[in-house]
Amino acid sequence: MLLSPRLRLLVAALLLSSAPALAKAPTPAQVAPSPQSRSKAGSLAPFTSVEGITEYRLDNGLRVLLFPDPTKSTVTVNVTYFVGSRHEGYGETGMAHLLEHLLFKGTPTTPNVPQALTQRGARPNGTTWLDRTNYFETLPASDSNLAWALSFEADRMVNSFIAKKDLDSEMTVVRNELERGENSPSRILSERVMSAAFIWHNYGKSTIGSRADLENVPIDRLQAFYRKYYRPDNAMLVVAGNFEPQKALAEVQKTFGRLRKPSEPVPVTYTEEPTQDGERLVTLRRVGDVSALAAVYHVPEGAHPDFAAIDVLTHVLGNEPSGRLYKALVETKKAASADADNFQLHDPGVLSFSAEVREGQSLDAARDALLKTVEESSRTPFTPDEVNRAKTALLKSVELMLNNSERAAIQLSEWAAIGDWRLLFLHRDRVEAVTPADVTRVAEQYLKPSNRTLGLFFPTARPDRSELPPRVDVAAMLQGYKGRGEIAQGEAFDPSPSNIEKRVQRSQAAGLKLALLPKKTRGEMATVVFSLRWGTEKALWGRADAAEYAGAMLMRGTKKHSRQELKDAFDQLKARVSVSGRADSANVYVEAPRQHLPKVLELVAEVLREPSFDAKEFALLKEERLAALEAQRSEPSTQASIAYSRALSPYAKGHPYYADTLEEALAGLKDTTLEQAQSFFRDFYGASQGELAAVGDFDADALKKQVAELFGGWKSPAPYERIVSQPYKPVAQALSLETPDKANAFFLAGQGLSLRDDNADYPALVLGNFMMGGGFLNSRLATRVRQQEGLSYSVSSSLTAGSLDPVGSFSSYAIYAPQNAGKLEKAMREELEKALQKGFTPEELEKARAGLLEYRRTGRANDGGLASTLVSYLFIGRTLEFDAAFEKRMSELKPEDVRAAMARYLDWKKVTVVKAGDFAGAEKKAKAPVVNPPAP
Repeated sequence: MLLSPRLRLLVAALLLSSAPALAKAPTPAQVAPSPQSRSKAGSLAPFTSVEGITEYRLDNGLRVLLFPDPTKSTVTVNVTYFVGSRHEGYGETGMAHLLEHLLFKGTPTTPNVPQALTQRGARPNGTTWLDRTNYFETLPASDSNLAWALSFEADRMVNSFIAKKDLDSEMTVVRNELERGENSPSRILSERVMSAAFIWHNYGKSTIGSRADLENVPIDRLQAFYRKYYRPDNAMLVVAGNFEPQKALAEVQKTFGRLRKPSEPVPVTYTEEPTQDGERLVTLRRVGDVSALAAVYHVPEGAHPDFAAIDVLTHVLGNEPSGRLYKALVETKKAASADADNFQLHDPGVLSFSAEVREGQSLDAARDALLKTVEESSRTPFTPDEVNRAKTALLKSVELMLNNSERAAIQLSEWAAIGDWRLLFLHRDRVEAVTPADVTRVAEQYLKPSNRTLGLFFPTARPDRSELPPRVDVAAMLQGYKGRGEIAQGEAFDPSPSNIEKRVQRSQAAGLKLALLPKKTRGEMATVVFSLRWGTEKALWGRADAAEYAGAMLMRGTKKHSRQELKDAFDQLKARVSVSGRADSANVYVEAPRQHLPKVLELVAEVLREPSFDAKEFALLKEERLAALEAQRSEPSTQASIAYSRALSPYAKGHPYYADTLEEALAGLKDTTLEQAQSFFRDFYGASQGELAAVGDFDADALKKQVAELFGGWKSPAPYERIVSQPYKPVAQALSLETPDKANAFFLAGQGLSLRDDNADYPALVLGNFMMGGGFLNSRLATRVRQQEGLSYSVSSSLTAGSLDPVGSFSSYAIYAPQNAGKLEKAMREELEKALQKGFTPEELEKARAGLLEYRRTGRANDGGLASTLVSYLFIGRTLEFDAAFEKRMSELKPEDVRAAMARYLDWKKVTVVKAGDFAGAEKKAKAPVVNPPAP
């Protein structure tokens, strides 16, 4: 799969605190335009604004972007600090990321950050990358929530505690996060290759940092790093969503405007990587199941005009299934997968290629094929079809992102870190202008052996080196740039159950029950979700593998369109489409603009009704699925999840819901034939029974008519009878699985429950689970296991309940270091038993309830989530009156109601506990003699 050329936000962590210096609040002044924008009379244009996003700057240097979007029921506040791992000095690796964690540890005015965020229903996070760190929260839109978020972010910009006690506990959490990454050989290979590619520049160092630096960093050095970079003149604030701009500016002035700009200037980095003068080789030897290879080539900084052609080049080489790498490696069975990505950064970055190779395939052959395809690509000039396909996909991604102000608010962090947020729009314009000759030129310029990190050193009489072009002046390049017109706005929508019920239209077309909710949306987007159902338990017995293949083949070509033609068509229609199938159903998700929705649905019907079941595609699919499954052989999380499922599963082999062992799953993948997948399709697929929901900008009458036309004559040959779910096994077990050479272990514990979601106790159990292991780092488990004891980066609990059958479960999980297995299990058990015996405080319950109700409300404000809920309720025979009653019951709960309900259902003595990790290795390390350093 081709990864986005935009750098993904690294999954990071959370929390903050200290004491602000205040000055008189200045009035925000919109950024003055460039000299070229002066009129003949010498006056300045009033502001810099691009496509609905307006920039302001405070006197203290803070950059402020406002992106109003009245269609949202939420508001997002995103603060970007221009500091990342690029800015770390010797002994400081990982400091930017570690500091990000500590900024969620509180300030004097907000001592409990997770609680403050959870009780407002916020969806927050913080992330760290090479050039920047950002913190964001999305909250239900209101003046009070926006005012609080701005006040909170201004407060933690200068007042975070950054305390020794918090560093002691959070350091082990971050170390656990580092260990989790060390479980992945492909991730470590990528780190090693980057380290070899950059001799001097910090881009060669992983953002997570060195274990030694994390374990030994002095608190005063971390505090100094915080004071050096966390300041208004080194930050950008984005406010996006449903808010009133003038009120927002006033709140920004009131909060951030009071912060003083430090007298010392912001430190700047100046290290430049020299031109690479020969091939470099990295070899990694670790426990693993699938071989991998990676190659990177230096490219200019992200603001350089060449980067548009580099983006297109990345897609043309790495796309699946049209990409040259896919055809050269995957289709020839030299590799199971092949990817391409690029690092578009503030300083010169890299263009990266990788492949995974299954056992039995030659790593040498895959390496040779990859290097030949990449380094000789310019000898076969890139065609208009290749380039146009790539440009269409890249531009679609930008357009879809700009249609979602929340996503755009966060994505602006990346572009600002590259040099200026407006580069997002300029880069889009440059991509539109890329020609095949441009792509061929940059391939020839940068994809050279002497610019590669992968291979050995070979003395070369006449080195052929890639000299990078001079740095560009971003400010001069963007002078006078205005962008395009604003995207069509939608309506403000109340996501309450009563309002949804007033507007939803329920009916039937063909064999499908319909729930349609037309409303105006940003970019005139519509979301359609539907499910088709068939078969009986007896008829489906023993056919699960064939069903999985049949569902997976649907999007790999029809009788009229190849797999690539389908992908191209959906890209041209600016649609996001997912079609999948399993034993008893098929599921479809569609997101498309109003004007293209009818054509998109026509193609979806073709995918469902006329799959080609191409033999070549089936062979490729089998290789991909086998490689993905084989890569999980030694993964603790996979091993533990399989063991847990099998311990509780009541189903016999052959049942559609049977829990396979890993070996059984592999055998099923290997042994299932194309003919069996086709046979399953012929025997079961049809639209005799199902549900469809649509939410967004569409014509309800036209959609209903089209559904009847597309699916009215398509009947399933097999009768349908819902498969009744069986209760989980009641016997508790304790299982310990060895996964050698894995630094990160996995813990999973749970019990089956006789529970439906219409049970009178269910609201209390949901709220109790939220307080135990839900929310944002504010649960009992997160507070004890992560915040206080620093045992785990990720810990939570979950509760499930059947809607039609009384089959549910309660479970909890955590990742941790193997040597901490005993401490972790003790903490998990004690916290559950404490809750069952002593319950929760009234204040704890009130804050959790407020947060949980806000999460449910904002969940209904998401069109895709609401459409999925409507589909599910059509199947169950339910309306959103159920949600209203559920939330009313939850609003009436008292602490004793929650404790009593949990005590009736939960019991640690009935819990099955599964642990997977390198426990033998941890024990051996613990018994190793300690070597003391010599006395000075």
